[in-house]
Amino acid sequence: MKFLLIFLSVMAGCLGLAAYVMRAFPNPPCWCWSRDQGAIVTTVPHPKWNEYASYGSYGTEVDWNNPQRIIPLDYHQAQGKRIFYQQCVWCHSDTTPAGPSNRSNVTPTPPLMNDGAVFNGMSDASLQQAIALGGRATGKSAMMPPYGKSLTKDDIRDLIAYMRAIAAPAYGKSSAKDHGKRKSKPS
Repeated sequence: MKFLLIFLSVMAGCLGLAAYVMRAFPNPPCWCWSRDQGAIVTTVPHPKWNEYASYGSYGTEVDWNNPQRIIPLDYHQAQGKRIFYQQCVWCHSDTTPAGPSNRSNVTPTPPLMNDGAVFNGMSDASLQQAIALGGRATGKSAMMPPYGKSLTKDDIRDLIAYMRAIAAPAYGKSSAKDHGKRKSKPS
């Protein structure tokens, strides 16, 4: 019985010390091993961009112009991001998950997907047409293939919603009207 009492006292003391340490550090402490194998306690910085973006967010995108800014994405924008990284990143971004993009090898050079100076002036209908029919059919670069048979209309709307979310300068008009006929999130 005496052994159990001592054990519980030590456990309570350790838990109390851990709670005190957690409040004493501005960042959560990290138990690390130094080179001489002695345990040390240090803090691990947690930058603001690592924080949860917002309630109802289905994902985030790092602002291409300011890596410290995180853009929260709703369901449709997150779906558009997925499509972008599957289909468009190779020509409408400077870097891809595999390394540099093919953008510099295409003539004329395609605009970056977040280029609000180019895309903010275009209506959603004209963007839908350009994506579905390709560049040649819309008077743009013939290098852009048509995606109307490989992407659904909803996929194209989601891609446009993503483009509007990451646009720099920011897109001024709400794209919610374009999604009015669809559910706001999956059933």
